[in-house]
Amino acid sequence: MPSDASPATVPVLSVCGLSVDYATARGVVHALDDVSFELASGETLGIVGESGCGKSTLARAVVRLVDPSAGTIRLGEEDITHASRRQLRAARRDIQMVLQDPAASLDPRWTVGELLAEPLAIHRIGSRAERRGRVADLLRKVGLPPEAAGRRPHEFSGGQRQRIGIARALALEPKIVVLDEPVSALDVSVQAQILNLLTDLQRTLGVSFLFIGHDLSVVEYISDRVAVMYLGRIVELGDRDSLWRRPAHPYTRALLDAAPRIDGPAVPTGPGLSGDTPSPYDLPTGCRFHTRCPIATELCRHEAPATRELSPGHLVACHFPDTGAEPSSSARFGSGI
Repeated sequence: MPSDASPATVPVLSVCGLSVDYATARGVVHALDDVSFELASGETLGIVGESGCGKSTLARAVVRLVDPSAGTIRLGEEDITHASRRQLRAARRDIQMVLQDPAASLDPRWTVGELLAEPLAIHRIGSRAERRGRVADLLRKVGLPPEAAGRRPHEFSGGQRQRIGIARALALEPKIVVLDEPVSALDVSVQAQILNLLTDLQRTLGVSFLFIGHDLSVVEYISDRVAVMYLGRIVELGDRDSLWRRPAHPYTRALLDAAPRIDGPAVPTGPGLSGDTPSPYDLPTGCRFHTRCPIATELCRHEAPATRELSPGHLVACHFPDTGAEPSSSARFGSGI
């Protein structure tokens, strides 16, 4: 559910040309390659794509849990791309993260009160009494009683533990929260409760969300804009409604075609995808999607498409995007070069 907040002049987060490489025994994995986007104040940007497309690497790179190989990350006007540990400690008051599995991200030896007070103590915010008051307030914000502060994480359900994770992320009153598949491990009914909680918190606090997900219905519900990733690159980015109504990239169309809906397909059914996702150790030349694309040509096999703006705010990286006009047969099936 999109927020009603108007974007600020300066984005709260700007990512430009971000790349992340991992050196492994099998070779170098190009997890992210030239990723760029902006996040406005009070906005939710959804990131979708198949497993292995780089979504979680992007989440971790943005909060500097992994180091970029290239590109820049800016929080407001501050460049944190190569920030020192001391600089990052200060910057992380503005950007926090909620992980997929709350059972693994909450120390089972600590009480909830200790977990929520820890970031306040690290940043030397308030006295002990003030921190206790802040912990009680955070628990109320996420729909838990203040008495929960004296219990440990194993005493809560999965949905309640994720509420605790969200409360911890909000403890420092950040401008941005990165949510890495925060509801994928929860039952559907609990997912809805957490999503409603997030939208309510966003309206109240004006916080921005970078929402990583693979469930298209969840991303559609919560996002203002959506970026679609494939093999480490953003292939399409745009307003949620226009992207769902008229996807321009064949990969986006295939994702939406594959999503189950009770009211029928969201877009005209296409030919679908063939083959498997290429190995990240041996990426295809040209457009990375050409090995599975139903409209690929020789041009796609040899030349990577530049990102173009089809309409204000709607970007796509495709030689033959769906612009609403019928492409010629030579564009769809010709040699291309």
